[in-house]
Amino acid sequence: MSGPGTAGSAAGTTRRAGSSGALENLARVGLIAYGVVHLLIAWLALQLAWGGNTGAPADQSGAMATLAEQPVGKPLLWVIAVGMIALAAWQLTEALLWRRGLSLGGEARTRALKKIGKSVAKTAVYLALAVLAIRFATGGGQSSSGQQQQETSGVFSWPGGRWLVGIAGLVVIGVGVYLVYKGLSKRFLKEIDLAQAPPKATALVEKLGMAGYPAKGVALGLVGGLLVYAAVTFDPAKATGLDGALRTVLAAPFGQLLLTLIAVGIAAFGAFCFIRARYPERT
Repeated sequence: MSGPGTAGSAAGTTRRAGSSGALENLARVGLIAYGVVHLLIAWLALQLAWGGNTGAPADQSGAMATLAEQPVGKPLLWVIAVGMIALAAWQLTEALLWRRGLSLGGEARTRALKKIGKSVAKTAVYLALAVLAIRFATGGGQSSSGQQQQETSGVFSWPGGRWLVGIAGLVVIGVGVYLVYKGLSKRFLKEIDLAQAPPKATALVEKLGMAGYPAKGVALGLVGGLLVYAAVTFDPAKATGLDGALRTVLAAPFGQLLLTLIAVGIAAFGAFCFIRARYPERT
């Protein structure tokens, strides 16, 4: 009879037997790179909040553009790209390992499906960041906000495109709500093996996660809200991505304070990624 932990046990055993040390180390580099991207976004958001914005959008494309302008920026962008590809490969491997759980029944099968879904979604995110980093490293990068408006406009021309944009917005809002819940409930601690971590490190991981996940969730929720607004008004210009979402916060009452809090939270998530690279994932 299979229990809830059967799929996790099988995946954990397979992971330990077939894990690649090189891939794992590259994935750690990827987590650090992921943290750097979030720290840069936080810095751009703070500049936006306090009037020091240089024109770079406060989103992933702005972070990559900021790096590209630095003396050693392009080599760093290639490091980020390689790290993101390694993270994507790691998550894809996780999805393939959890596939074994699909042959089981009950809670074990449900858990495997959730793990596979999360791994596939993360794989897509990391690959998108890798492509973005490569574009800026080769001089072909552009604002994500403008690109998202073009893509949204293209989707509007499809049959039922307006509904697809609205549904995509609702999904993004749902992910944002989940991230807020994940942070406030400390659910992220279930994903990290801190058995060997000293008490101070555990406390730091907890604080950074509780600040970082909700901030990222709020930002994503706003991005989703803009997509829904674009669908309702049939105006792709409203789909302005993360930069537009943060500018919407700035325009709200007490916007400067709210944007500062979000920026600090995103920075906390970046720092969380640095520490996360030190400890393995719980199976």
